[in-house]
Amino acid sequence: MALDTPYRAIFCDLLTDQTLDILPLRDVQFDDYIGKAGSLSGTIPIPDRAIAARVRQVQEGRTAVYLERGGDLWWGGIIWTSTLQSNERGVMTLSIQAATFDSYAARRRIRTKIEIKQATDQLAIARKLWEELQKPVGGNISVEPGEETSTTLRTASWREGDETLYSEALEQLANLDEGFEHQIMVYRDPVDGRRIRQLRLGAPKIRTGATDLVFDRPGTILSYSFPRDATRGGTTAVARGASINSNAAAESRPLFSKEKTSPLIKGGWPRIDLSSDHNEITSPDTLEKLAEAELASAAGAVVIPEITIRLGGVVPPALLGRSARIRITDEWHNPGLDARYRIIGVKVKPPERGRPDTAELYLEEA
Repeated sequence: MALDTPYRAIFCDLLTDQTLDILPLRDVQFDDYIGKAGSLSGTIPIPDRAIAARVRQVQEGRTAVYLERGGDLWWGGIIWTSTLQSNERGVMTLSIQAATFDSYAARRRIRTKIEIKQATDQLAIARKLWEELQKPVGGNISVEPGEETSTTLRTASWREGDETLYSEALEQLANLDEGFEHQIMVYRDPVDGRRIRQLRLGAPKIRTGATDLVFDRPGTILSYSFPRDATRGGTTAVARGASINSNAAAESRPLFSKEKTSPLIKGGWPRIDLSSDHNEITSPDTLEKLAEAELASAAGAVVIPEITIRLGGVVPPALLGRSARIRITDEWHNPGLDARYRIIGVKVKPPERGRPDTAELYLEEA
């Protein structure tokens, strides 16, 4: 990240969010997604001993980093790895790799019994998981819950001793039929300016903003890609669960759902089989719902369009979940494409060495 970049990197203590320092960060790339952790990579130059002393405050696993642009927080997460390097000329740098605060759930395991016996809003169960995750001493990273609701009620349980990752528990819940999406966004409180780490939930989708963002080519859109991949999709699905066998002398076999088939087969598509393993699931009903959900999300060929845009003052930091109207006029799209998509992923490349400030937006049909 060049010294004249519109971004600045703020390094903080993970547990207290107390600012440690604001340091130059070069060669930066960062991304964020709905439903999975985003990443950041960059390099801190260390030209002298004074800067070295400041950079030593950056500690893997206990330091957070935010990227701020124009007073808005565009990215926030945890530094997990770093590499100190010195080249043949003695130039020293510290390369860092970070992941959004969602990634903390993949570093924590369920070590107390969690049981929801009564039918409960699935979003309340998701918030319960984050509550339990942050309850022990040293586990509170100040992720604040929201108040979203859904119409889907569930029961759930996780046992002590299974060492289930909290991230796995969240995914098991979210991926069920009529499930939900989750993300942790960062922003500044408009009243006191403090940094907020907000758990966002949406059933069935996370949606942001009341109006469409409009991107045109020719215009704001610099390039686009519309990949279609039949190897990632299918027209049938089976979900496999845990192996249950009361007879030790017999072969152990996993539970599995009935085969689910897509209506695409009646329309002339061939059979293309999808299969997924869920080793901790012992409920046949849950396996049926998982198979249905997998087929619904990957029927036929998987298409994840992406566009690259030039960032400007009209593009807000809270892009995930926004609806975008894409208008393209070229030789392929005749008389022209005019379609609505939802932004499900963002990858930003800050300006450097003459390169403009750009963002790749990953889309799905709205």
